[in-house]
Amino acid sequence: MRIVLQKVSKAGVDVLDEQTGEPDPTFEPQHIGIGYMLLVGVSDSDGDEQIKWLTHKIANLRVFEDEQGKMNLSLKDVGGAILSISQFTLFANVRRGNRPSFIDAGEPKHAERVWHEFDDALRAEGIEVKEGRFGAHMRVSLVNDGPVTITFDTDELMAKGKK
Repeated sequence: MRIVLQKVSKAGVDVLDEQTGEPDPTFEPQHIGIGYMLLVGVSDSDGDEQIKWLTHKIANLRVFEDEQGKMNLSLKDVGGAILSISQFTLFANVRRGNRPSFIDAGEPKHAERVWHEFDDALRAEGIEVKEGRFGAHMRVSLVNDGPVTITFDTDELMAKGKK
């Protein structure tokens, strides 16, 4: 799995109607205040082990400031929330040519299942998680706080034995 985590003071997502490009009335816009916006990419090899590792790391990541202004508090410590957006383009391969290839992205049914299981694992940690819609055209907005942006790639980290 590949995740881009951005610490935010607020974030939101609207799903757009494929025909009109206007907000889809069947999707209630999702918004959070302080917390993380996650862009989540899933490959076909991702599953329970990656979910467990990422859930632990993200739920306990200490990037919020304490009374001394040091990054020493976790999302749970500050009562923050997560906006999770499925993002297959995190697996874009741009080594050849100018048009990205997405062959390393997970098969859609698998990717959607793993993404929802990941979000559910974060909820099991006591974190409020709101989601975009898998495979939809979305308009995502955020106010990056810090800015703090951290990337996670389970293939790299697990290959190095740093679980």
